[in-house]
Amino acid sequence: MNVPIYVVDAFTSVPFAGNPAGVCILESERESSWMQSVAAEMRHAETAYLRQLHDGYELRWFTPVVEVDLCGHATLASAHVLWESGRLSKDVEARFYTRSGLLTAKLNGQIQLDFPAKIATQANLPHPVNGLSPTWMGNNKMDWLVEVETEEEVRSFQPDFENIYALGIRGLIVTARANAEFDFVSRFFAPQSGVPEDPVTGSAHCCLAPYWSDKLGKTKMTGYQASQRGGIVGVEIQGDRVLLRGYATTILEGNLRC
Repeated sequence: MNVPIYVVDAFTSVPFAGNPAGVCILESERESSWMQSVAAEMRHAETAYLRQLHDGYELRWFTPVVEVDLCGHATLASAHVLWESGRLSKDVEARFYTRSGLLTAKLNGQIQLDFPAKIATQANLPHPVNGLSPTWMGNNKMDWLVEVETEEEVRSFQPDFENIYALGIRGLIVTARANAEFDFVSRFFAPQSGVPEDPVTGSAHCCLAPYWSDKLGKTKMTGYQASQRGGIVGVEIQGDRVLLRGYATTILEGNLRC
């Protein structure tokens, strides 16, 4: 059996930047263990699995070690594949049924995702994070959020992954106000989920967007995730939702023979 699979760089308009995601198109249900094995073989932060339903697609996301509840870059990559391959007309909204409910995507130059806001409430970290001097800290159900004083501290931070792993929950977002061009910068670490540092994390921006909206007095902003690959994420607050905007580019197309 040949199963179509793609590799897409998300939140970038050029190859070999942004965050790579696998996108696998299923004609029928497959076992979770098979999906996990493919994700482990692909070794991207997430591999997405799409299966067509009557009015959209079932969408599931797997890291190399675990299934996750929400993933932005692999959703953006999935929408990109549907439109680029002709499986969905470019003027039709992509509808995804996921562990986080119905998520939608529209194409208007950039890809726009409609995601739930994930607001962090102030709380003390269970232990200090080596190498960080927080000016604010808090969490939501998925991640810890730490603001530091400067963009330089975000960019130069050397993570102690064992220390971060011990925080529990999914991961750690480190952020600061940007010096110029962007509104804020961030990095994201999820050794708890088998992803030491994620290159560009759409779901983390569901937390970053409301946080920085309150601090900056803006509803529409641009964030830069300052990983080695780097990526730009446009965000806009609309009530209890966050619109995420970005580009994507396909770098590989093939078939799984299993």
